[in-house]
This record gives sequence, structure tokens and C-alpha cells, in this order.
Amino acid sequence: MNGEGGNGLERILLVEDDPRIGSLLKRGLETEGYAVKVAADGDEGLEEGRTGEFELLILDLMLPKKSGLEICRELRRSKLSVPVLMLTAMDALEDKIKGFGAGADDYLTKPFALEELLARVKALLRRRGEYRDTDMLRVGDLVLDRKSHEVNRDGVPIELTAKEFALLEYLMRNPNQVLSRYLILERIWEYSLEVNTNVVDVTIRRLRQKIDEGREHPLIHTIRGTGYKIKE
Repeated sequence: MNGEGGNGLERILLVEDDPRIGSLLKRGLETEGYAVKVAADGDEGLEEGRTGEFELLILDLMLPKKSGLEICRELRRSKLSVPVLMLTAMDALEDKIKGFGAGADDYLTKPFALEELLARVKALLRRRGEYRDTDMLRVGDLVLDRKSHEVNRDGVPIELTAKEFALLEYLMRNPNQVLSRYLILERIWEYSLEVNTNVVDVTIRRLRQKIDEGREHPLIHTIRGTGYKIKE
């Protein structure tokens, strides 16, 4: 067993309707020390996912009965925070945006090398471990408490609306990563037809006024033509 793999306690649910692919991935993951259960359709995948017994879900996008998007969306509505890796044969940006908007944490386009899948699995499980035992997110001197719904910078409390808090949490859960306006819109506003990307800019502006205004070191940065990121 590879020492960098799972420790035998990390359980993965693989929802894949192609028996050949499912068998290959299961074997590869188990070689790395993970315990893997395979579900062959969307209904079974959702039922298993709801048990809360898994540290990671790997969902094929196109499934019988329920799609990977539907499974992910329903689990997120149930407040399950387990990491989700989405597998798909489609590489269009719009499809990826939909996947992230449904609550996926990462996206892998078929065909892919097993080594890449394993690397992404390890990264997602490592990230989950970082958040598992704490409700506190930190970027520099900015602290967000997910449990108490409180935010402070350098010990000074900051009052935020629900959307401002959700957007800030999303940024802080992905530090140093550029998040596009469309991705933010999909994740925070569920890409409502009544909302456009301007609402993202407006909410970011309000966050900056509350978090960065008057500070020597701003944390929220604009990546021109792309989106936003938070970094020290």
C-alpha cells in the first residue's frame, strides 16, 4: 500500500454506472488504502450519500435515474459538507459552472489518468481534514466563525448581511484562488435568472468597505476580466 494514500478509515462513495470504469476506479482507490463503495445509479448514490458515512463522494455527471448534479444539489440542501469530485465527459465551461454551482468541490474531465484522480482525491481529503475540527476560517488577521456567524478583523467585529457572509466564507474557503463572477453567482445566488453578475460586484464592493477600507493591506483583490480572490 502506498504510504501517501488513505489510512483505511477514509471511505469513498463512487457513483458510476459504467461497470468497467467503476471496477477500475474502485481497484485503483483501494490500492491506495481507501475503502470504496460503488453505487450504479443516481437514486442509490443519493441514498448512500445521505448516510453521512463517507469522507468523499466521486460522482459521474451522467447517471441513470438522477444525475450527479441532482445528487450533489440535494446533498448540499441537506447541509452535508462532504467533498464532491465530479466526473464528466463534457469539458464546456458552462457544464463546469453548473457543477460547481450544485456544490461540487472539484471537476475531472474524462478521459483522465488514474494518477490525476488520486492526486485530486488526496487534495480534497487533505482540505477536508483542515476544516473538519474547526468552524474558524482565517486569512491574515481576518477571522470568520461559521458556527457563531461572526466575523472580525484584527479583533474588531464586522457586521455582514447573510449574502455578504456567504460570499466571504466562499472566498475564505478558497484562499489565493481566482473565483469568476459566474462561479460566485452560481454558488451564492444559485444563478437565478433574475440576478446578473453585477450583484457580485456590488456585494464585493460592500465587503471591501467593511473589511479593507482604511487598512494598509487589503485582502480582497480584483483579477481584471476574470473575478476575485482573497489573499494575505
